[in-house]
Amino acid sequence: MRNHIWCMFAVVMAAPLVLAQMTSVTETGTSLSGSALLSKLDVPVDLSLRPQFMMNAAAPEVKEAGGDAGAADLAKKLSNPVASLISVPFQFNYDEGFGPKDAGKLLLNIQPVIPVALDKDWNLIIRTIVPVIYQDSLADGIDSKFGLGDVVQSFFFSPKEPTAGGWIWGVGPVFLWPTATDDALGSGKWGAGPTGLILKQENGWTYGLLANHIWSYAGDSDRSEVNATFLQPFLSYTFPTATTIGINTESTYDWTGHQWTVPLNVFVNQIVKFGKQPVQFAIGPRYYLESPDDGPEWGVRFTMVFLFPK
Repeated sequence: MRNHIWCMFAVVMAAPLVLAQMTSVTETGTSLSGSALLSKLDVPVDLSLRPQFMMNAAAPEVKEAGGDAGAADLAKKLSNPVASLISVPFQFNYDEGFGPKDAGKLLLNIQPVIPVALDKDWNLIIRTIVPVIYQDSLADGIDSKFGLGDVVQSFFFSPKEPTAGGWIWGVGPVFLWPTATDDALGSGKWGAGPTGLILKQENGWTYGLLANHIWSYAGDSDRSEVNATFLQPFLSYTFPTATTIGINTESTYDWTGHQWTVPLNVFVNQIVKFGKQPVQFAIGPRYYLESPDDGPEWGVRFTMVFLFPK
């Protein structure tokens, strides 16, 4: 298991070097206009979209390259799943309580979020979740597994301006790609469905709901059909110091197995800068209010988000 942890750590540490060659970071004094990005939310076998929100076209502009005001505005945008801000979250999750041995599971979600301006009124936010999974042995005679899970990709069409009442929203399709390198790490199915998000930001608070539903339409006929609803209500508060605290649930209902999985997440985020590169760090525990009989009971999440303001 130690080797797999080091492999995941190496992926996270090498990523900034690759990104630096691919992306030119502009001065943080540039205004951050456009609609925000939908990111959170996660989906390998459990088909959930995890949070790292970025979505508000109407969020305040970054004021100073090194000041708290600019960092606070970035933090606020990260609480918004559809903002015009390129971000690359690396979300490291550990959950425990699987199978007869109460085994652990390590999940690294690589979640690039890319906004594309369609015209003067609309943005398209593309969010891709690439899961790297290590599943410890669930029972005697069952080997541990390590590899890629199923990729989930969402496309949110979002207005660049909020509604008259200040609401920000985005809708579009979500796709499930059967990219798992082992049957135990994926569904073996091609899937698709609708996804949508609505949120509001005022006086430091961000609150809203992200949801999707995925049906399988092709794939291995010997595997169970995918028919899953994901619901993520969220609430957070951002301080002027660019610190954010929040709570959410990432509830999935499996209509095939008639089973809820409901983790409750509590987290704290902080934006820091390495030279001109802003990075958000986040950490928090979670408790499963509901899960399958052999499902997880508790977990913890650590996230690094590399930000590339325009």
